[in-house]
Amino acid sequence: MKAIILAGGTGSRLYPLTIVTGKQLLPVYDKPMIYYPLSTLMLAGTRDIRIVTTWDDLQKYQELLGNGSGFGVSLSYAIQEEPHGIAEAFLLSEDFARNEACALILGDNIFYGSGLSGMLLRAAQNAENGEATVFGYYVNDPERFGVMEFDDDWNVLSVEEKPVHPKSNYCITGLYFYPKDVTEKAKNILPSQRGELEITSINEWYLQEKRLKAQILGRGFSWRDAGTPDSLLEAGKFVQMIEKQQGVLISAPEEIAFRKGWISRETLLAAADKYGNSSYGQHLRKVADGSLRY
Repeated sequence: MKAIILAGGTGSRLYPLTIVTGKQLLPVYDKPMIYYPLSTLMLAGTRDIRIVTTWDDLQKYQELLGNGSGFGVSLSYAIQEEPHGIAEAFLLSEDFARNEACALILGDNIFYGSGLSGMLLRAAQNAENGEATVFGYYVNDPERFGVMEFDDDWNVLSVEEKPVHPKSNYCITGLYFYPKDVTEKAKNILPSQRGELEITSINEWYLQEKRLKAQILGRGFSWRDAGTPDSLLEAGKFVQMIEKQQGVLISAPEEIAFRKGWISRETLLAAADKYGNSSYGQHLRKVADGSLRY
């Protein structure tokens, strides 16, 4: 299975923070924002990942992440000249994702919760079996989001983009798992009234074919879109609280890779050395020596 991180756009909601750097390179407490969606995809078992970014940020991502070997994955890159909607990510990655099931995550989305890995693995398996999955999260202001309605068997009944009268309080988060025909569907949708290739259009297509499932992130889960100054600050505070209280590190790609057997202990220790005496580097050393078990 392939996976895409959409890390393009201008990040204008965060100006002036993003005038000289991409949004997904900003810190969320103790690590770059891009580490969080990358970790989510790794928890889903995906190891072939495409990052869609801008010309201005390409070199920065390559310096930060390289080809992914330090994380036990393969990373490649595609350029988004101008943002034309979420679904454009599949067109920009046609050479990468053609005829394979593919996950897509927005680069400013942060997911956390016990049991998340199992949900992700099930969604990946569903995609391999021809079913799409969207992840829903309860919000008090659903009119600001794409909204889903679903039945008792988690089959999606309707999807609406920023409805005036929402049919539920469950918004559709920025994490999607699609079967191998998703690229062809993306090539055949039309721009919306605002001139964008909407991900909602792809979801509606799978809905019409009765191949769209809902995975609900219930109590004990946290989903955050770190795309505004307030949400970026709140995300950092949330990560700090969890890491300080529980003594764990949220979204450390090297740790995930090591626990999955994708990298060796030597590679993990080399990463720890790269991070020096930072708390991140110290954490990786504890993982390597086996003193952290959870």
